[in-house]
Amino acid sequence: MSTVLSIANQKGGVGKTTTAVNLSASLTSINKRVLLIDMDPQGNATMGCGIDKYSLTNSICEVLLDESNVNESITQSEGVGIDLIPSNTDLVAAEVALLKSTRSEFKLKDSIASIRQNYEYIIIDCPPSLNMLTINAFTASNGIIIPMQCEYYALEGLSALIQTIEKIKETTNPDLEITGLVRTMYDTRNNLSHEVSSQLLQHFSNKVFNTIIPRNVKLAEAPSFGQAVINYARTSKGSISYTSLASEVLSKTQ
Repeated sequence: MSTVLSIANQKGGVGKTTTAVNLSASLTSINKRVLLIDMDPQGNATMGCGIDKYSLTNSICEVLLDESNVNESITQSEGVGIDLIPSNTDLVAAEVALLKSTRSEFKLKDSIASIRQNYEYIIIDCPPSLNMLTINAFTASNGIIIPMQCEYYALEGLSALIQTIEKIKETTNPDLEITGLVRTMYDTRNNLSHEVSSQLLQHFSNKVFNTIIPRNVKLAEAPSFGQAVINYARTSKGSISYTSLASEVLSKTQ
């Protein structure tokens, strides 16, 4: 049975999608069978995997609306080397429909139940908000990885996210855990980055990954070529960092 991990932070621009795509690719590079599910209507993970979000026939939207079988919605990303269930703005309609349905929080979990044995890891890229799509992802997951940019408002947003996770544990998924916090877009020249990093280690020491994801040009360029950084620039600092993160994820989840 696969390990399902949500990549989530209610604050946008923290490297959430970058982490989802590159962690998936790095796990694949060490011979793990990986499925990435894009649960964000913006479809950034889809585009970052080299899939045109504007020409989708089947996506996670159709899966959630029971308009297609989950297997019909899986596509292969050659640039990342993984299986992907893509997304686009149609997913907004699915979110509205979920609000009116029974067992709405369990729709994603029920939809992927039949394919979980096909993968060792299922990674879910969540939207940058705590909505019904995020609740579905959390309900379906074993753990949550939280990308954190070390800036002024980082800890404030984290507390709200942790409260949501606790509510999910009380209602739909008692086994849900925080797998870890990963420091992203890290600038070693910035004193604030060091200060916020120290606070994270002080408050969440056992949950903070040792790996730090730096600001890196190759990491920023890779999505425009529809590739993960490990395929685009294997020896770059960004690639090495996500390979290291994948190893830590393995040690925490196996």
